[in-house]
Amino acid sequence: MDKIKIAIAGIGNCASSLIQGIEYCRRSNADEAIGFMHWEIGGYRPGDIEVAAAFDIDKRKVGRDVSEAIFQLPNCTKTICADIPRIGVQVMMGRAMDGLADHMKKYDEKYTFLLSDQKEPSQDEVIAVLIKSGAQMLLNYVPVGSEKATRFYAECALAAGIGFINNIPVFIASDPDWACRFEEKKLPLIGDDVKSQLGATIVHRVLANLFMKRGVKLDRTYQLNTGGNTDFLNMLDRTRLVSKKRSKTESVQSQLGEERLDEENIHIGPSDWVPWQKDNKVGFIRMEGRLFGNVPMNLEMRLSVEDSPNSGGVVIDAIRCCKLAIDRGQGGVIQSACAYFMKHPPVQLTDDEACKMTEDFIAGRGSN
Repeated sequence: MDKIKIAIAGIGNCASSLIQGIEYCRRSNADEAIGFMHWEIGGYRPGDIEVAAAFDIDKRKVGRDVSEAIFQLPNCTKTICADIPRIGVQVMMGRAMDGLADHMKKYDEKYTFLLSDQKEPSQDEVIAVLIKSGAQMLLNYVPVGSEKATRFYAECALAAGIGFINNIPVFIASDPDWACRFEEKKLPLIGDDVKSQLGATIVHRVLANLFMKRGVKLDRTYQLNTGGNTDFLNMLDRTRLVSKKRSKTESVQSQLGEERLDEENIHIGPSDWVPWQKDNKVGFIRMEGRLFGNVPMNLEMRLSVEDSPNSGGVVIDAIRCCKLAIDRGQGGVIQSACAYFMKHPPVQLTDDEACKMTEDFIAGRGSN
């Protein structure tokens, strides 16, 4: 099989976990590699993915080989595979735009971004890099709240004639205008806002669906999350959370059928930055409802996970589904992959329905 060549915008913790995980899989077999929903998709294995181009704005990463850049501060995720061989791809200066929140400039450099003094590229220069690299798709990992930067990179993907996987909560795949533009160019689009393998929102979704199926009346719920990585520091500016809260809230609300909660009775979103947690994320979920006979009940749970590796395997599956679409000449939104891998897809489904649709897509049955 051919290699799957990817470009990445944003070499933070999630990109670091992804790249380390790919190398780990190259050295493993199906029995040894843990945490995959699919070891093989359309003949492609995780180790068949390679980085062809990368963009970032932090001076500790720009100009370095990707294999070195992924371990630079402020990245702080756990190491999966320490001895990554040189990839031969240098991280290029990207576009800062709204990717660097003003409040982050006030924190110690080990926690925040340090803007490189290299000249930011024009759109034409980024497009030229993408084309020359041979990348077949661009992964968006810029910080939450980067509305302008996300749209910039989506435009670059369109102009370069490659697919786009939007891992953050800026609405591209779930925006009909963007979806039409990718469909017109017959380029696959997967988004928005990647689900973790087993994170607070996916657990919250499953519990909400369980309440509905078991006839429990859900009256109110919250999900509060804390973490110590740059993502949580970035989100201390609440103005950057509009799309994030909407994405996570709708992901849970969509599982309640006609019993959707009033806005005042559902609160889902990041709560605070705790530096010593680093890339560990702790989620607190509470659900209050009523059982048979109008008898009250409540459920509380605490989930602790390493945040960035938690989405690595999901993105590897999304990459391979995107490649299948390219191989088959399918463009536009890949509905099954969006519903299964993303929190805010164009069409919300239960996870069971999305799983079946994705299996059908991988097998070449039915539509996308």
